[in-house]
Amino acid sequence: MLKGLTITPPILGRISIGKIVEKNGKRLPEKDDQFTITSQIQSREGWLPHPYDEGLRKAQGGKIRSIPIRLMFNEPDLNFRAEYTLFDRNSGRPLCVGNGETCRRRTEEEVASFPCPSPDGCALAKGGACKPYGRLNVVIGDDDPLGSFIFRTTGFNSIRTLAARLHYFKAISGNRLSCLPLELRLRGKSTLQSYGTPIYYVDITVRSDLSIEETLAQARRIDAERQESGFDQDALDHAARLGLNNGAFEDGEDDSGAVIEEFFPVEDGNETTEKNATLPVPKMTAGASNQTSLVSKLEAKAKMLSDEVCSGS
Repeated sequence: MLKGLTITPPILGRISIGKIVEKNGKRLPEKDDQFTITSQIQSREGWLPHPYDEGLRKAQGGKIRSIPIRLMFNEPDLNFRAEYTLFDRNSGRPLCVGNGETCRRRTEEEVASFPCPSPDGCALAKGGACKPYGRLNVVIGDDDPLGSFIFRTTGFNSIRTLAARLHYFKAISGNRLSCLPLELRLRGKSTLQSYGTPIYYVDITVRSDLSIEETLAQARRIDAERQESGFDQDALDHAARLGLNNGAFEDGEDDSGAVIEEFFPVEDGNETTEKNATLPVPKMTAGASNQTSLVSKLEAKAKMLSDEVCSGS
């Protein structure tokens, strides 16, 4: 395995709840009230739809509000990774990634580790460039059990809800998260900050045609069948963790275009970040490390902020 290269779950396509539109010659994100499933191929008009998109859209009357899924791993943090990420707004490269306790940061000499005070307490995070960033990998259909579709989000509601659901489902299923027949569901809410305008976020639930008891029974049956056939889920989880820990940053050059379009559209000509930017080594003071977990920080932050990013809100 090449050292320094993060090995991520194989990607077959993308899931989003927003779209990119062209206005006055600029490609800008626009909020949406439905899922879109795309391939990994992009044309001048945008990302090409995946065949799953057409089938689900017809079955649901034109708008996809739910997607039947399974998960690849039993460990929640392998299916869904959420971190504070400071992006280069021009290149889409991650410059600093942290969890509220420690971070990995590109400096002029190397990638180094520092305490992470979270965006509210970090001088380098001014201007909103550092934000919680989550990536969820799910399996759609039965064609490829080791191939996934990725949902990227910087929305507090989606991140907090997905993190909680995955840990809850792992607990009630007896560590059979990968065997549960589940559903990705779009939910809406209005807040004072949104002035009554609906904002949309992503949730994971049991499938609409199954009760929780039927869901758990299916998971036990699938787990038994996999063990009988020799399917080693523990080994798969271990291999995935080794791959994800093999590099400093999960997102690479191939992901930068999607990150820029979805989260950092250039709306004027005042961007000043250089393509190969690095960050200075900050002066750290005693006690700078914050021992509050990322999920706990998000729960507190979400009470004040509910403005979601369109493609992952």
